[in-house]
Amino acid sequence: MPSPSGATDVFSTHSVYGTPCWVSLTSRDLGTTEEFYGAVLGWRWRPARLGERFRLALKDGTPVAGVAAVADMWRMAVAWTPYFAARSADEAVSRVQERGGTLAVGPISLPPGRAALLADRDGATFGVWEGELSTGWLSWQRSQPSFIRLHTRDALDAAIFYGEVFDWGATGDGRTEVVYEGDEVVLRGDGQVLACIQSGALGSAPDPTIRPHWQVHFTVTDVEVCADAAERHGGSVVALRDDEAVLRDNEGALFTVTARRGR
Repeated sequence: MPSPSGATDVFSTHSVYGTPCWVSLTSRDLGTTEEFYGAVLGWRWRPARLGERFRLALKDGTPVAGVAAVADMWRMAVAWTPYFAARSADEAVSRVQERGGTLAVGPISLPPGRAALLADRDGATFGVWEGELSTGWLSWQRSQPSFIRLHTRDALDAAIFYGEVFDWGATGDGRTEVVYEGDEVVLRGDGQVLACIQSGALGSAPDPTIRPHWQVHFTVTDVEVCADAAERHGGSVVALRDDEAVLRDNEGALFTVTARRGR
């Protein structure tokens, strides 16, 4: 979950309220997950302070993602999930439910904070995190190893939903703005793109790649090398273009590797 390092120099989600603050993979088996992502993305691993079922992924020494081997125990889907910073997990859950979203897990205490797993009104899953964010998170954001994009039925409707939940574009202490760029709704903060929302998903589609969902993108130097490694280690290639590939890991979780910064 979103407090990635054990550093003592920390600040809270209040200071980055409403922004993406972490990405986490729910898996079944830590060993095979570590092997797969180590081969595909070159990650190294260290224990997380949340317990033996959790790991912290490092890329060139920078925390880039969390893994929680709780899919079977908590009866959750194997999937990548983005987390957004919340002043109060309880308040965020209430706002989501008031606007037609649903609560899957939580809020639960995961020291040094609290988390909840939710779905928006089109079924796309996301999380909220209330609590400490360490200096590891600062390195994660500054190095921008990942990027998130929401594939949804109606980008404008989704932007209204998330904007009301997280006060996107609010005056005063609001840190974010919502702008329209081409066919996407773009969330910006402090001069950089934080997330994109794109129309075109089908709510009842049997294919999870075209149902509403948040897709996590990881920046890599060679997309084809990653795609080949994914296939050799039990995953598959869902779509491949010159500068981007949608991959499925060895347990079925979808993610994207891209050679474009796109931010």
